Amino acid sequence: MIPILIVAGVLVVWNIITFSLYAADKRKAKNNEWRIKEATLFMVAFLMGGIGSMLGMSLLRHKTKHMSFRILIPLAVVLNIAVIVGVVLLLNHLDVIDLF
Repeated sequence: MIPILIVAGVLVVWNIITFSLYAADKRKAKNNEWRIKEATLFMVAFLMGGIGSMLGMSLLRHKTKHMSFRILIPLAVVLNIAVIVGVVLLLNHLDVIDLF
């Protein structure tokens, strides 16, 4: 059996880290410091950090004027959810977890 709470906890921690990257980049932007690459922000979003990225954008008002972020970050959230649903359904089908 896969401890589903551990996997969920890892996803929560990863999204907190992702949110923290947006907060750090926002701080660096205000202080005119060397910034986090946009490619890095996209990468962490698509590597299951979409929720943290979306929260970073909306709560911190960061990268909201960039059309690429306004399109790709919601796409990352949708893909993250699709991956989670797909994996859960597959594991349920393989009797690794019991949903119903």
